[in-house]
Amino acid sequence: MSTSNSNGVGMTDTTVSLPIEGMTCASCVGRVEHALSKVEGVGGVSVNLATERAEVRLASPVDRMALIQAIRKTGFDVPAATAELAVEGMTCASCVARLERVLKAVPGVEEAVVNLATERATVRGVADMNALVEAVGKAGFAGRAVDVVAQPDEAAAKKDAELAKLKRDLIFAAVLALPVFVIEMGAHLIPGMHEWVMSTIGMQHSWYLQFVLTALVLVFPGRLFYAKGFPALWHLAPDMNSLVAVGTSAAFGYSVVATFLPGLLPAGTVNVYFEAAAVIVVLILLGRFLEARAKGRTSEAIRRLARLQVKVAHVVRDGRVVDVPIGEVVLGDVVEVRPGERIPVDGEVADGRSFVDESMITGEPVPVEKTPGSPVVGGTINQTGAFSLRATAVGGQTMLAQIIRMVEQAQGSKLPIQAMVDKVTLWFVPAVMLAAVITFAVWLIFGPPPALTFALVNAVAVLIIACPCAMGLATPTSIMVGIGRGAEMGVLFRKGEALQLLKDAVVVAVDKTGTLTEGRPVLTDLEIAPGFDRTLVLAQVAAAESRSEHPIARAIVEAALQEGITLPALTEFASVTGMGVDAVVEGISLKIGADRYMHELGIDVADFAETARRLGNEGKSPLYAAIDGQLAAIVAVADPVKSGTPEAIAALHQMGLKVAMITGDNAHTAQAIARRLGIDEVIAEVLPAGKVEAVRNLKAAYGRVAFIGDGINDAPALAEADVGLAIGTGTDIAMESADVVLMTGNLQGVPNAIALSRATIRNIRQNLFWAFAYNTALIPLAAGALYPALSLLLSPVFAAGAMAMSSVFVLGNALRLRRFKPPAVVIAGH
Repeated sequence: MSTSNSNGVGMTDTTVSLPIEGMTCASCVGRVEHALSKVEGVGGVSVNLATERAEVRLASPVDRMALIQAIRKTGFDVPAATAELAVEGMTCASCVARLERVLKAVPGVEEAVVNLATERATVRGVADMNALVEAVGKAGFAGRAVDVVAQPDEAAAKKDAELAKLKRDLIFAAVLALPVFVIEMGAHLIPGMHEWVMSTIGMQHSWYLQFVLTALVLVFPGRLFYAKGFPALWHLAPDMNSLVAVGTSAAFGYSVVATFLPGLLPAGTVNVYFEAAAVIVVLILLGRFLEARAKGRTSEAIRRLARLQVKVAHVVRDGRVVDVPIGEVVLGDVVEVRPGERIPVDGEVADGRSFVDESMITGEPVPVEKTPGSPVVGGTINQTGAFSLRATAVGGQTMLAQIIRMVEQAQGSKLPIQAMVDKVTLWFVPAVMLAAVITFAVWLIFGPPPALTFALVNAVAVLIIACPCAMGLATPTSIMVGIGRGAEMGVLFRKGEALQLLKDAVVVAVDKTGTLTEGRPVLTDLEIAPGFDRTLVLAQVAAAESRSEHPIARAIVEAALQEGITLPALTEFASVTGMGVDAVVEGISLKIGADRYMHELGIDVADFAETARRLGNEGKSPLYAAIDGQLAAIVAVADPVKSGTPEAIAALHQMGLKVAMITGDNAHTAQAIARRLGIDEVIAEVLPAGKVEAVRNLKAAYGRVAFIGDGINDAPALAEADVGLAIGTGTDIAMESADVVLMTGNLQGVPNAIALSRATIRNIRQNLFWAFAYNTALIPLAAGALYPALSLLLSPVFAAGAMAMSSVFVLGNALRLRRFKPPAVVIAGH
């Protein structure tokens, strides 16, 4: 979205910058420039094909949408963009609903989502940023544009300042309200208190004192309720501030009349409720203070991630090492990393070696060895070694910055379950105000004397107890904490909806290569015939295979090199099509191939029959090596199952899920791996397009499907599944097709993600039940429903306390997700 100086209507001598899609040549540029120059008020136009932007200079005010319509009439488009606004002043669910309605009414806005917990508005469309900020202001809130990349320190400082102000207001209000409460309520609760007040200051003077103290409470710490509540009421969009403002004003106004103009009130109704007005403000401020403190903890995961960012990097410049601010590191810079330091940027090890603790990014506790060429991630901790790296990503492009951005965006998203809350909160506050009016009228007409007093007290109680704060916080706080906890465990929810959809998964479909397995073949078996030396045989076989580019050959050569074996000289090499390899190594003849090759050569492989049968059952294809005409060894190369995969499959089964494997590998190998891991269903020998069909078939047969793949060749299947989970490590996590990204290569992230999804949605449902049940039960109580039978009434003071505590309860419940533990796995036989 544009952030030019035009706020929906361009001002004189202002330049409006617009992105344009679809231009391909100079002719396109000319058409757009011509169309824009014809709009009345446009002073000049410059369209750049390379940047695909139009810079429009305005000679007089111009409606931004008129410019966009002119571009669209030429056959091109102004693409929608996403803007983020920080919004101050929201207090409840009705604020959210009102602000969303106002933002959606701004020309050019396609979608607007407001989040009470994050205090952010996410707007998609072509509207001007200033127009959005102005609309937020007109709705009674303060808005400002923010960068999508988090600035946690700045935000935390702002929150701390708000918390400090709330604390000051709370203390000030409490100190003033305490004498009012003691004087008025003490007379009812403390024996002899009434007589003492009457004999010292007298009833009338005590009312004067209560009036002064209560007025100070309402005018100073309580003023925010009136400054926001009454304007919202005038705009016919009442919120919780309106409820508090009306309720306390009614109690205070009635008390003022009783104090100074008692003759205006009917006989028997002269009484004061200063303590209700003052204590209500104190209790609601207390609730807001506790709420603000708890809300600060909901975004702790973001702040912890942000603290991983190093402030200074040791960069090699002009042959010497200089310390530069992290913002000045550029791509290609060589950066030194010393023992115990955090790595400043993403890069590739250029020199040196060490072990790096990547647990803060991946959740994996074991340090990873880094050697020249190894990728390293900014924010992770170097252990005892020292190395230099070449920067491959800096600033907002580092993985840490992308993770923070991804988590923030997911935390700000709105789940499908929120739709019901939105519908209710739109009419909830007006309904409460109507209920208060009805309560007042019923008590005034049918209540016992003094009817006016009963009517006032019960109407105020209804207004105060029904503030929908808890409703507005029920869903977003749980989402924030749940997604933040996931990030700490290495589970990144790219889309908030996945948090809700994942809990309903019935089948977990898994790609084999790179997901269940390591994704690269390694030498898994090497058995030597009697009379041969293992090291010598491996050296000769590796030398014979060193000329081949086949993955199996490379795996054998790599195994030999990893054992520190020096390969002997290869003098002759020939590939026998469909059979194997014929080579001469230092004058010794080697024949390597499958059993049919050995049979053709007349070499008996019966000595390895049992081994070959075992390898076949494991899904491995054995190869034989003959040296100078004698059978020397049986070799097997396979793509090994990742560590942790059996535990992950067991965890999924314990959660009641069916596990299916979809692979392009041959059916025999796939079935063998499935038997070892306990996988329920195998779909083998499918192409990437066939994986999409396989996912569709699973959905039709069982229901909701979660698909786990490597995020590259599995992209179509990831997109087709109800929830796509991309499994990967390092910078490979930028997978656009997935809803969830698992930072580690370990499949254990899948049951962790599903368990977290279930826990979060359960937490949201608990919050919503509490918020709705609380209001449903207590509004009739506040209205006096129990008075005819039990003579029970709910004081407005207790109503205020209950309302404040409902929000604190919801936040406290959401914060329990911070202690979420991954599911324990019990594997049979262990």
